[in-house]
Amino acid sequence: MTFRPVLSRLRAAAVLGAALFALTLPPQARAAEFSAPQKSEIEKIIRDYIISHAEVLQEAMAELEKRQAAGEAEKHQAAVKTNAQAIFSSPRQVNLGNPQGDVTFVEFFDYNCGYCKRAMIDMFALMKEDPKLKVVLKEFPVLGPGSVEAAQVGIAVNMQDKTGKKYMQFHEKLMGGRGQATKASALAVAKDIGMDMARIEKDMAGPEVKATLQESFKLAEALGMNGTPSYVIGDSVVVGAVGLDALREKVNTTRCGKATC
Repeated sequence: MTFRPVLSRLRAAAVLGAALFALTLPPQARAAEFSAPQKSEIEKIIRDYIISHAEVLQEAMAELEKRQAAGEAEKHQAAVKTNAQAIFSSPRQVNLGNPQGDVTFVEFFDYNCGYCKRAMIDMFALMKEDPKLKVVLKEFPVLGPGSVEAAQVGIAVNMQDKTGKKYMQFHEKLMGGRGQATKASALAVAKDIGMDMARIEKDMAGPEVKATLQESFKLAEALGMNGTPSYVIGDSVVVGAVGLDALREKVNTTRCGKATC
């Protein structure tokens, strides 16, 4: 930890302490500005108190972080509600797992995201253990031109086979491959799993692929996502590769209101 965040927190605590001190004064005293000696005395009192009770800084920061997290959660819930149709039921999305599942697990990913490669294993584990889970995948290529090209191929694969079976093969093979995902590597995977390559090329150049990517980026912006993998589970937004246990808890909380159903 650097000294700058610590100093900032101390200044914040000092300001808070001064405000609380001012509130203990009668109205007429609060109305007037503090004189220089008064300000100096206030600062001394606050400094002495903080030094003697350093634990209040931890308590204050913990409460601040708690309130910030609650505020973010409220924003996410509102954004999910506003964009629910596009998040959970877009005709452009990839649908896996149980189409009638009681919980929908939505992942935004990039084929060149190392964390997404590990997150794919978590996703498959959840699908295997939870037959009531609906999984939605959304291409969110944020790591350069190669990612965009790979996503374009992926969308074209999904357009050609809406059952999701071919897309799952494509996704697992490309995500699990070595090196950077590019148009060439993505096309090679599409060919290997038996796609109609002439149609793949045609669809990639069409408006639907572009519209699908625009939809994903618009949703990600509305939900405050700035990286991959990112998830929507129920009305919660989860950013980052949080691991299988945390994802399972989110699914269970959505399903039954607690970490373990």
